[in-house]
Amino acid sequence: MATQNEASFLPQEELLNFILGELKRTVREYTTATTEASCPTVRQMFTNLTMDTLKLQGEMYHLIQQQNQYSASIPHALKMDVDKQHQQAQQTVQKTRDLISQKSAGIGTFAHTPNVGEHPANVSPPTYM
Repeated sequence: MATQNEASFLPQEELLNFILGELKRTVREYTTATTEASCPTVRQMFTNLTMDTLKLQGEMYHLIQQQNQYSASIPHALKMDVDKQHQQAQQTVQKTRDLISQKSAGIGTFAHTPNVGEHPANVSPPTYM
Protein backbone atom coordinates (compact mmCIF):
# COMPACT_ATOMS: atom_id res chain seq x y z
CA MET A 1 0.00 0.00 0.00
CA ALA A 2 1.33 3.45 -0.96
CA THR A 3 2.06 5.99 1.73
CA GLN A 4 0.60 9.48 1.58
CA ASN A 5 3.83 10.94 0.15
CA GLU A 6 4.10 8.26 -2.53
CA ALA A 7 0.51 8.80 -3.64
CA SER A 8 0.99 12.56 -4.06
CA PHE A 9 1.50 13.71 -7.63
CA LEU A 10 3.63 16.67 -6.51
CA PRO A 11 6.23 17.05 -3.77
CA GLN A 12 4.76 18.71 -0.67
CA GLU A 13 6.59 22.01 -1.22
CA GLU A 14 5.32 22.34 -4.80
CA LEU A 15 1.81 21.35 -3.77
CA LEU A 16 1.69 23.92 -0.96
CA ASN A 17 3.01 26.66 -3.25
CA PHE A 18 0.46 25.67 -5.91
CA ILE A 19 -2.35 25.93 -3.35
CA LEU A 20 -1.02 29.31 -2.19
CA GLY A 21 -0.98 30.54 -5.79
CA GLU A 22 -4.53 29.34 -6.34
CA LEU A 23 -5.69 31.13 -3.20
CA LYS A 24 -4.09 34.35 -4.48
CA ARG A 25 -5.81 33.89 -7.85
CA THR A 26 -9.14 33.21 -6.15
CA VAL A 27 -8.83 36.43 -4.12
CA ARG A 28 -8.30 38.37 -7.36
CA GLU A 29 -11.38 36.76 -8.92
CA TYR A 30 -13.52 37.43 -5.86
CA THR A 31 -12.31 41.03 -5.74
CA THR A 32 -13.26 41.52 -9.38
CA ALA A 33 -16.66 39.97 -8.75
CA THR A 34 -17.15 42.26 -5.74
CA THR A 35 -16.41 45.40 -7.74
CA GLU A 36 -18.67 44.32 -10.60
CA ALA A 37 -21.65 43.18 -8.51
CA SER A 38 -24.62 45.52 -8.73
CA CYS A 39 -26.78 43.65 -6.22
CA PRO A 40 -25.89 44.52 -2.60
CA THR A 41 -26.49 40.93 -1.45
CA VAL A 42 -24.17 39.49 -4.11
CA ARG A 43 -21.61 42.20 -3.39
CA GLN A 44 -21.64 41.31 0.33
CA MET A 45 -21.34 37.60 -0.47
CA PHE A 46 -18.21 38.19 -2.59
CA THR A 47 -16.80 40.55 0.04
CA ASN A 48 -17.19 37.80 2.65
CA LEU A 49 -15.66 35.21 0.32
CA THR A 50 -12.73 37.55 -0.36
CA MET A 51 -12.09 38.08 3.34
CA ASP A 52 -12.36 34.36 4.14
CA THR A 53 -10.00 33.49 1.29
CA LEU A 54 -7.50 36.16 2.37
CA LYS A 55 -7.53 34.68 5.87
CA LEU A 56 -6.97 31.18 4.48
CA GLN A 57 -4.21 32.46 2.20
CA GLY A 58 -2.47 34.06 5.20
CA GLU A 59 -2.71 30.84 7.19
CA MET A 60 -1.30 28.85 4.25
CA TYR A 61 1.57 31.33 3.87
CA HIS A 62 2.47 31.03 7.56
CA LEU A 63 2.35 27.22 7.36
CA ILE A 64 4.70 27.21 4.38
CA GLN A 65 6.98 29.77 6.03
CA GLN A 66 7.14 27.71 9.26
CA GLN A 67 8.29 24.71 7.23
CA ASN A 68 11.02 26.85 5.61
CA GLN A 69 9.53 26.17 2.20
CA TYR A 70 8.84 29.81 1.33
CA SER A 71 11.43 32.51 1.61
CA ALA A 72 10.03 35.64 3.21
CA SER A 73 13.33 37.43 2.81
CA ILE A 74 12.98 38.39 -0.83
CA PRO A 75 15.63 40.98 -1.70
CA HIS A 76 14.22 44.37 -2.58
CA ALA A 77 14.83 45.61 -6.08
CA LEU A 78 17.29 48.44 -6.34
CA LYS A 79 16.01 51.62 -7.97
CA MET A 80 18.81 51.35 -10.51
CA ASP A 81 17.64 47.85 -11.52
CA VAL A 82 14.03 48.98 -11.81
CA ASP A 83 15.06 52.01 -13.89
CA LYS A 84 17.12 49.76 -16.17
CA GLN A 85 14.19 47.39 -16.71
CA HIS A 86 11.89 50.35 -17.34
CA GLN A 87 14.30 51.80 -19.90
CA GLN A 88 14.58 48.44 -21.68
CA ALA A 89 10.80 48.14 -21.78
CA GLN A 90 10.52 51.65 -23.25
CA GLN A 91 13.11 50.76 -25.91
CA THR A 92 11.18 47.61 -26.79
CA VAL A 93 7.96 49.62 -27.11
CA GLN A 94 9.69 52.16 -29.36
CA LYS A 95 11.21 49.43 -31.56
CA THR A 96 7.80 47.80 -31.87
CA ARG A 97 6.19 51.13 -32.85
CA ASP A 98 8.94 51.75 -35.41
CA LEU A 99 8.47 48.29 -36.90
CA ILE A 100 4.69 48.73 -37.10
CA SER A 101 5.11 52.13 -38.77
CA GLN A 102 7.65 50.74 -41.21
CA LYS A 103 5.49 47.76 -42.12
CA SER A 104 2.31 49.85 -42.31
CA ALA A 105 3.94 52.37 -44.65
CA GLY A 106 5.16 49.58 -46.93
CA ILE A 107 1.85 47.76 -47.23
CA GLY A 108 1.21 49.36 -50.61
CA THR A 109 4.35 47.82 -52.09
CA PHE A 110 3.29 44.38 -50.89
CA ALA A 111 -0.27 44.67 -52.16
CA HIS A 112 -1.35 42.07 -54.70
CA THR A 113 -1.43 43.30 -58.28
CA PRO A 114 -3.80 41.32 -60.49
CA ASN A 115 -2.24 39.74 -63.57
CA VAL A 116 -5.52 39.70 -65.55
CA GLY A 117 -8.06 42.35 -66.37
CA GLU A 118 -11.44 42.71 -64.74
CA HIS A 119 -13.89 39.97 -65.73
CA PRO A 120 -17.28 40.86 -67.19
CA ALA A 121 -20.28 40.19 -64.98
CA ASN A 122 -21.98 36.80 -65.43
CA VAL A 123 -25.44 38.22 -64.83
CA SER A 124 -26.98 41.21 -66.50
CA PRO A 125 -28.36 43.86 -64.19
CA PRO A 126 -32.13 43.69 -63.87
CA THR A 127 -34.20 46.00 -66.01
CA TYR A 128 -37.20 47.70 -64.51
CA MET A 129 -40.19 48.89 -66.46
